[in-house]
Amino acid sequence: MEFKKNAFNELENRGFVFQATNLEETKRILSEGPITFYVGIDPTADDLHIGHFFGLQMARILQDCGHRCIVLIGGATALIGDPSNKTDIRKMLTKEEVARNAREIKGLLERFIVLEGENPAIIVDNADWLKPITYIDFLRDIGVNFNVSEMLKKDLYKNRLKQGGLTFMEMGYMLMQAFDFVHLNDKFGCVLQIGGSDQWGNIVAGTELSRKMNFKDGTERSLMMGLTCPLLTNAEGIKMGKTEKGTLWVSRSKTSVFDFFQHFVNCLDADVERLLRFFTKIDVKEIQKMCKEDIVKAKKLMAFEVTKLVHGEVEAEKARKTSEELFSKGKADENMPTEEIELSGNINVVDFLSQLSIFNSKSEIRRLIEQNGIMIDDKKVENIDENIDTTKKEIIIKKGKKTFLKVKIL
Repeated sequence: MEFKKNAFNELENRGFVFQATNLEETKRILSEGPITFYVGIDPTADDLHIGHFFGLQMARILQDCGHRCIVLIGGATALIGDPSNKTDIRKMLTKEEVARNAREIKGLLERFIVLEGENPAIIVDNADWLKPITYIDFLRDIGVNFNVSEMLKKDLYKNRLKQGGLTFMEMGYMLMQAFDFVHLNDKFGCVLQIGGSDQWGNIVAGTELSRKMNFKDGTERSLMMGLTCPLLTNAEGIKMGKTEKGTLWVSRSKTSVFDFFQHFVNCLDADVERLLRFFTKIDVKEIQKMCKEDIVKAKKLMAFEVTKLVHGEVEAEKARKTSEELFSKGKADENMPTEEIELSGNINVVDFLSQLSIFNSKSEIRRLIEQNGIMIDDKKVENIDENIDTTKKEIIIKKGKKTFLKVKIL
């Protein structure tokens, strides 16, 4: 693969650069020749969400410029749980759950990272090197390099202490992630770690530990780099990736392709340019021109391109077609999100709707009915005491202006 010197410029122009441990050195190493970098994912679920996808986009840009990518699956760190941005201890997962999640995530990576060909990414699992380390060796070889008073000054620990406490187990997470960098440098010559801005403390710890363990004579200290991207938030500073049904996942079994597409169609106008920069290869000047001339057209293009990246062009086209039909003609389509429920006899409309994933509670349903915000088969629901005709085999629900659901009655 031809090496391209403009990797950092491409990241910066598209808004991926948030913070670097040494900005000038990062620019230098990315421009002078191919380097090896890594991005980490803890398998705390059996799927990837849009935040993971965003980080992998950053990795893909570096890979496309000729740099070697390592994707680290945190099979060991997921057993501990990252305390970053958490007000309480994470739910403990079993070893079996983490192993299963890791397998599922590895199967998803080929959508976002090149795993074959001239410059294939390497997939590793930190359980392979962290689990064999004995507790005594971990404390002597790794723990000795960390000053607890300095650790407690970091935001991720300082905030937790203010909010009620921090377990000894969670403090070990930073040490484990830091050692990952050392191991990857030793084995693969990895010199750059990338991640979201919420990982800054852990990334800095890795660069510092690498210097202490790998370069004890003080030479080449600037070689170990950390580079973060901003968290994926909207123009109002709210974290993106939440839908009416919960987290925005990349697997269609958890988030339908239509719902995924609609999530981006429904984004704020002020977010369109940023999202086009992040998730397409369209020239930045062309993006600016499109957004200035026709923001609605640009938004639809952005939703299509993001969906194509995650689900492929065929599925993205189906989602676009369904969306256009629904909002131009009110016509249902086979690609509309569908749920099945078992019913017999008459059932109250509130009780019926509460069984559907697009509603959070009965109180929400009552409020929406009072506000004329729910339609069933193109008819507005006006009374919370109405009953549903369960002799029908299929019902179309419309919530608000933009949420549709086909319900099959069994």
